[in-house]
Amino acid sequence: MAILPIVKHPNKVLETESITVKEFNKDLHTLLDSMYETMVEADGVGLAAPQVGINKRIAIVDLDDDEGTIELINPTIITSEGKSVDLEGCLSFPGVYGEVERPDVVIVQAQDRNGEWYEIEAEGYLSRAIQHEIDHLHGVLFTSKVTRYIDEEEIEGYGVE
Repeated sequence: MAILPIVKHPNKVLETESITVKEFNKDLHTLLDSMYETMVEADGVGLAAPQVGINKRIAIVDLDDDEGTIELINPTIITSEGKSVDLEGCLSFPGVYGEVERPDVVIVQAQDRNGEWYEIEAEGYLSRAIQHEIDHLHGVLFTSKVTRYIDEEEIEGYGVE
């Protein structure tokens, strides 16, 4: 495993549609493990492969809770419902935060590191994190969805340090 360099905006890979993963092998497992280490080192809750310069449909999310690490390979949002507005940031946009409206609940179909399909239902902050990472796989940046940018003084009101 290795800490990978995080791609910062602007960079073309961040705005490019990612390609489908077809090979589930040791290289994929190593990449997932390295992405996890990179995300933890950067104090993030999610990371998509394009953020480490790899144009593949791979993302991970870990809120440091009971769910553990969620590995999303070739994910698709099956259904969504509700709406919520909350603060988002991104490891590829250091120091940039804004309010983004997203569905509150999603059901996502994805593959695990071994290629097995599964579904996960997520709500609240987990739903938001998963949607943010799936957006990365489509070349969609959270800044395109920000309804209001938040400055440093306001961040404390969101419980973010």
